[in-house]
Amino acid sequence: KRAASRVKMSFVYFWLLPVFLVIFGETGGAWVGLYAGDVRAAYFAETITILLTALSVPASLKLFSWVLVRKIDAVSISDALRLALLAIPVVAGFLTYYMVLSNKGVLCALIALTASLFCLPGEKRLREELHIDKEQ
Repeated sequence: KRAASRVKMSFVYFWLLPVFLVIFGETGGAWVGLYAGDVRAAYFAETITILLTALSVPASLKLFSWVLVRKIDAVSISDALRLALLAIPVVAGFLTYYMVLSNKGVLCALIALTASLFCLPGEKRLREELHIDKEQ
């Protein structure tokens, strides 16, 4: 039960990250729209964000099947790694959205957030993967 609660807490922290980024971006600051008029910076930021999302989402989902195939019992580590892989395009997406004012950034962040929903194991699946019998 402790492992399941730790995984759920890391998932909650993962979802708090974009909430704080949105609050921080919406409250303004000198960095919002900093590169909005710079076409090169916008192209570079959008390209990097799209590539990070295109690489991180399949890698995090593939990591799930790799763990199951290899029967690795360090599932909580792999769950944290999957969320860390998905946190990269989330942060890059929201930074691109606020610094360049490009909707492509927020779209990539939303794709990574949606993919994170497939990375949260329930207690039943966690018990099966860790080979733990139900407590009496």
